[in-house]
Amino acid sequence: MIDGWLGALFPAVCTWCGTPGSDACPDCQAGLPWNDPACPGCARPQVHGERCGHCAAKPPPFDAAWTAFRLEVPVQQGIHRLKYQGRLIEAARLGRLLAPRLPSRPDLILPVPLHRWRLARRGYNQAGELAHHLGRLTGIAVDPRLAVRRRATPDQIGLTAVERRRNLRGAFHIRSALDGLHLALLDDVMTTGATLSELARACRQAGAARIEAWAVARTA
Repeated sequence: MIDGWLGALFPAVCTWCGTPGSDACPDCQAGLPWNDPACPGCARPQVHGERCGHCAAKPPPFDAAWTAFRLEVPVQQGIHRLKYQGRLIEAARLGRLLAPRLPSRPDLILPVPLHRWRLARRGYNQAGELAHHLGRLTGIAVDPRLAVRRRATPDQIGLTAVERRRNLRGAFHIRSALDGLHLALLDDVMTTGATLSELARACRQAGAARIEAWAVARTA
């Protein structure tokens, strides 16, 4: 009801070109940096849709990976506004872009958790905000409390892949059994996949049967 009132009071216009009707018009959506084709194992952009050589030689701890976009403008700007400027409306906008393109329908969407200290400083978890909107749009269950980040790991920006893995080792705890469940782990950006990999290991130990790593965008 509230959404309907807001829509009547403030008619939607495209974020990028100003065309009335929606916050992402069809023409602008078509021009977004969609991550297709990409490796189905790690979501790295490539010229074909088969598993890349790295995933074939050393499969990641999740069963599949998917990101809607490459981390390029204007999507990159939207993610930054959400993550660093508190523009929670970006989570709703990105959720509407992602929802029709999800690669599967898992039992549960599990957002990557923030440590309680970082959550207290920021006031929200950007992955949790994205998961909330995806759940609302698709009807897929979301549990933002099931996974806990039990160590306040340093920021991953600027670290090598090896340093990221070392930084995150044992960082996550799953609060209850996941026996036989199909999970989608959700983050805003996938860089090396270290965060999603470590969370996937914790979920596998808790009994998850199938684990997919999802993110809004992937670095090259």
